[in-house]
Amino acid sequence: MSTGTADTAEESAPADDQSEQQEPREPETALETARRQLEHAAVHLDVDPGVVERLKHPTTVHRVAVPLERDDGSVEVFTGYRAQHDDVRGPYKGGLRFHPHVSEEECVGLSMWMTWKCAVMDLPFGGGKGGVIVDPKQLSETEKEKLTRRFAEELRKFVGPKKDIPAPDMGTDAQTMAWFMDAYSMQEGETIPGVVTGKPPVVGGTEGREEAPGRSVALVVREAADYYDYDLDGLTVAVQGYGSVGANAARLLDDWGADVVSVSDTGGAVYAEDGLDTHAIPSFSEEPNAVTGYAADTDGAHLLDDGNDILELDVDVLIPAAVGNVITVDNADAVRADIVVEGANGPTTFAADEILAERGVHVIPDILANAGGVTASYFEWLQDINRRTWTIEEVRSELEAEMLKAWNAVRTEVEDKDITWRDAAYVVALGRIAEAKSVRGLWP
Repeated sequence: MSTGTADTAEESAPADDQSEQQEPREPETALETARRQLEHAAVHLDVDPGVVERLKHPTTVHRVAVPLERDDGSVEVFTGYRAQHDDVRGPYKGGLRFHPHVSEEECVGLSMWMTWKCAVMDLPFGGGKGGVIVDPKQLSETEKEKLTRRFAEELRKFVGPKKDIPAPDMGTDAQTMAWFMDAYSMQEGETIPGVVTGKPPVVGGTEGREEAPGRSVALVVREAADYYDYDLDGLTVAVQGYGSVGANAARLLDDWGADVVSVSDTGGAVYAEDGLDTHAIPSFSEEPNAVTGYAADTDGAHLLDDGNDILELDVDVLIPAAVGNVITVDNADAVRADIVVEGANGPTTFAADEILAERGVHVIPDILANAGGVTASYFEWLQDINRRTWTIEEVRSELEAEMLKAWNAVRTEVEDKDITWRDAAYVVALGRIAEAKSVRGLWP
């Protein structure tokens, strides 16, 4: 059973302590951060306050029970969510994650970021996000498939190529999307590949989808380096999180001549002053915690004492591409990079962002930098709708063109309004959303 409920997270979230004795507390959730960022950017744009207020809340949050018969015959019931934030510009779009810390509030906050991300890229989508509260590491392959198929059935009334299009996220992958698509299609009585993106190419996925978020991060690093008069050849880069995003960004920058001097995974962080051979270091999906082995086997490379020290290295560009909330008030003053390009979603807290801005550190936000993922998903959706296939060269060419269009739109706002890159990205996104809402109007 599924119910659509209005967002109540704002009421249940702890309020900031504004007493004279204490500094305002940092936001603890993606939702709080997303709302603060929205308010902060809105002052730079002549937009109806009613539009801003509407955008603080999701259209709907679906909560579903997902029963699963385990391999031992026992039955366990998991809770799943699908937050649908705003669809004024098109169907909801966003990932599905399997993770023990999934929550309604997190899904709402992440769905808001997806709305901004799609608008920054000028894609005909709104924002959605969802997931199941489960540790996928505790599921067998059979159990994961059964959970996915049942979750697809519970969400079936609320998703579809013209309604809401999920994609892979933490704890899910291309295979998960194939199961979801198959379950949905079987119930609908026809094959509908466009219900999800991030599928294997053999069942309607697109070439280049997995590499796309990392590729867009690398493209943004290239443009930012050029904008601030850094030579890409010899540019020093540190990448926190050597997963799909971080590894693809690092390898492409390495190919372009940058010196990737440090990368990290959950096992630790490796550093080499003269640069790493990024292609010789397996990504986390290729071989978990391979950074440690590379450091042990490679002359001139060594592990940092603490994996988080990578955030404080003296480099030209820092790419936090692991998880959210890693740059905080506790370490923002210690960040020595000149440019931060966000590969992960929400790696910089609201308060830390202000500290970095005051220090003159240029932060290129996630809603621009890692938007290659949703852009490639848009390409996949187009291919599914039109029943045609693009080559990987076409995908890469189109992705670069779209990223450059978005970069130039945000750069124009940075220059015209003398604001930060994050505020500029929000101004671009909010302007497009507000215009769409104005034209469509408010239903009585």
